Amino acid sequence: MCGRLSQYRGIHEFVDTLGMPGAWRNVIDGPVTPGYNVAPSTPVVVLRVDGAGLRADRVRWGWRPHWAEDRAPPINARVEKVAHGAFFRAIWPHRAITPVDNWYEWVDEGGPKKQPYLIRRRDGRPALCASIGQFTGHDNDGFVIITADAQGGMVDVHDRRPVVLSPALARAWLAPSTALAQAEQMALHLGEPAESFEWYRVSVAVGNARNQGPELIQAV
Repeated sequence: MCGRLSQYRGIHEFVDTLGMPGAWRNVIDGPVTPGYNVAPSTPVVVLRVDGAGLRADRVRWGWRPHWAEDRAPPINARVEKVAHGAFFRAIWPHRAITPVDNWYEWVDEGGPKKQPYLIRRRDGRPALCASIGQFTGHDNDGFVIITADAQGGMVDVHDRRPVVLSPALARAWLAPSTALAQAEQMALHLGEPAESFEWYRVSVAVGNARNQGPELIQAV
């Protein structure tokens, strides 16, 4: 992922897509402004489970361990390494789902600027992205989205993609009873295939994170 996503639907719609039975808690202070061009280090809505059940939080997109202050916080974690590398060891057990309406990638098509593309689910539902993070209320809180190699025609847009899970698998990803080894296998092998997505060119205005609004998601 090149580092931009959209969250413009209401939190209730994200929770409905997840389809987890029972009550859930919205612990986000104040209204959530629709975000059509969300950049790294920005607070993003994530869904996670604690001792009281499902909750919606706003968490900063990006995380690094306390001993890695010499580098910018990564926003993504490669599925091939995330479960075993030292960098994300502290947060690998702490799973979340980041529901997104779409994400953006940039392609060099020979023009003066790279061409941005919007990628979203073909069925119109939010994409439930496997994520991990630190959510304990400290200064170092943040999260990353897990990514895998792109497949099919999506490779022409970018060589990496978020690991997007079906609602049933997303619920299993969140469940505390799901073992770490099982979660790793889900992320490695059970992400939604390229056929579940569509992509199209959008305005180069997406390149400036100050630009917001529904016109950014329109095809050009």
